[in-house]
Amino acid sequence: MSSIVAQRLARIKPSPTIAVTTKAAELKAAGRDVIGLGAGEPDFDTPDHIKEAAITAIQKGQTKYTAVDGTPELKKAICAKFKRENGLEYAPDQVSVGTGGKQVLYNAFMASLNAGDEVIIPAPYWVSYPDMVMMADGTPVFVECTAENYFKMKPEQLEKAITPKTKWVIFNSPSNPTGAAYTFDEIKALTDVLLKHPHVWIMTDDMYEHLVYDGFKYFSVAQVEPKLYDRTLTTNGVSKSFAMTGWRIGYAAGPKALIKAMASVQSHSTSNPSSVSQAAALAALNGDLGFLKERNDVFKSRRDMVVEMLNQAAGITCHKPEGAFYVYPSCAGCIGKVTAQGKTIKSDDDFATYLLEEEGVAVVQGSAFGLSPHFRISYATSTEALKEACTRIQRFCSKLAIQAAA
Repeated sequence: MSSIVAQRLARIKPSPTIAVTTKAAELKAAGRDVIGLGAGEPDFDTPDHIKEAAITAIQKGQTKYTAVDGTPELKKAICAKFKRENGLEYAPDQVSVGTGGKQVLYNAFMASLNAGDEVIIPAPYWVSYPDMVMMADGTPVFVECTAENYFKMKPEQLEKAITPKTKWVIFNSPSNPTGAAYTFDEIKALTDVLLKHPHVWIMTDDMYEHLVYDGFKYFSVAQVEPKLYDRTLTTNGVSKSFAMTGWRIGYAAGPKALIKAMASVQSHSTSNPSSVSQAAALAALNGDLGFLKERNDVFKSRRDMVVEMLNQAAGITCHKPEGAFYVYPSCAGCIGKVTAQGKTIKSDDDFATYLLEEEGVAVVQGSAFGLSPHFRISYATSTEALKEACTRIQRFCSKLAIQAAA
């Protein structure tokens, strides 16, 4: 019997971050003491005023279908947000609202990519970028951004990666998985390159916009270079900054023709996002952002502690990122060593596997994000859990032995 599964899925891998979270949950269910640092999800609750807006919407009967890609009220609020916070002018028919940022990105690829079109993806990257590109018959083109360059793409790297087949460049700042964020001048140097290539479009993933530390000033691409406005899709959402991961609301603004095409894709897949979640997102965007400072202060404190403790672990080096809630330490100093249970660490995959088996700490291997030998830690969990996890990592690394010569 022939396979029912489409051939295109042979290129697609299950989400490594979800796999790690699932494995940690299975071990916990089996009675193991496991600390999961794989999920990119704030441990804070959704602010009360947002929850109350959702309850009110339910009570008012706002539980029906809405416009396919967002209510007029929410689109208006998104336009106001972009003008207020990013200096970008958009009209409601330039805005698309989807079921999370992931769907918005997927819709854009499905609406714009033809077979063979190339998408430049700086590595390390969010795990879903390449798979979404391939599902839309595009070709990912990776640009390696190493720790020596603070995990940021250089202008000369971008220039070299662009070909006549390039359709998009993905720009994620602050970054998942590294937390690296680009300054105004760093973005301007990249946009200077893009101005020379009018066939290349820019897709920004600004999901971690409000999660920056140490006085870092955030900028989006079209804000830095207005000449790229007409070929930039600026995407964002409420999941991370507002602790609304489960509400599933993402949004984007860009050229009308692209937004209309994205709506067409969505109309034949999910149709509208949850009406109640849209009401909550409206309250989030229109409401007071005062809660962010207190939460960001906690995130910063956790970041500083995690970076300090990881750099005290034998064989680990960890850069201090500007934003998001991830660190991306190198485990290069552990490769080739033997664990307390006699297993040789040959890769960051091994490091993550053996760390989970021997110390009950779940992290995501760097190979999942396209740059090894590293691993990602999410510090969006309690300070107590993070301190214990880092203590266990230190203990795991201290027990590693040099491989004896054969």
